[in-house]
Amino acid sequence: MSVVIFNKKEQASGNFNNGEILEKKPIGFPHDGGELKPYSNLFYWADAWTPSSRSTIGLHPHQGFEICSFVIEGSIKHFDSQQNKWIELKKGDAQIIRSGNGISHAEEILDNSRMFQIWFDPNISKTITQPATYSDYKRASFPLLKKEKTTITTIIGNDSPFQMDSEGIEIYEIKYDDGLHEINLDSKKVYSFFIKKGNLMYENKNLSEGTFIKIEKESKLNFKASSDLELFEIRSPLKPKYSTYFERFN
Repeated sequence: MSVVIFNKKEQASGNFNNGEILEKKPIGFPHDGGELKPYSNLFYWADAWTPSSRSTIGLHPHQGFEICSFVIEGSIKHFDSQQNKWIELKKGDAQIIRSGNGISHAEEILDNSRMFQIWFDPNISKTITQPATYSDYKRASFPLLKKEKTTITTIIGNDSPFQMDSEGIEIYEIKYDDGLHEINLDSKKVYSFFIKKGNLMYENKNLSEGTFIKIEKESKLNFKASSDLELFEIRSPLKPKYSTYFERFN
């Protein structure tokens, strides 16, 4: 049973283009120095933003991983060696690069914009031999469910068009009304929460925007929400059915 909290100071930091793009990394590369290493089939998670003007990360290659980008604020642009054109994504949109046997891409984060880029391990020993593909999805295509005290957007899961090969991944954006909440959890899954907005009180700890929470082998989570709490949630297998890249090479 485990609830582990990582505040911003405990996450790895990064930047591109002399600080034109800034990053905090709840799950960094092994050499990044953050406290949390890859787990389940999550390999990497960066919260990246432009503090002012747009900036571009130039063309670079990928293989094997499923690389997903989620636009949190503003807009981003994507270019890859298959599409051979720039594609703009706006707040709430998402994309997936199934990098397979190889693809190169570039990305531009526009003025005062923010994105999550998350790498998933879909069993690289198999995907490394498959052709690379690209897909993107508009926010309006994701199912929206309003329940008592919560509003849930399903990005990956039941009735969402977003498809990926990585085993057992579900992704949600959830808005919570102020007050007490109890969430039922599946003890066979790992829950990864990022506080996008607002505050969460857990066991007398006040957790603010940018805090990352990893939960495993728990059946319930009780907390108090305030300041229009918004969480980005990923559910993943406690133990994927295949050996992950991180397990095989670390």
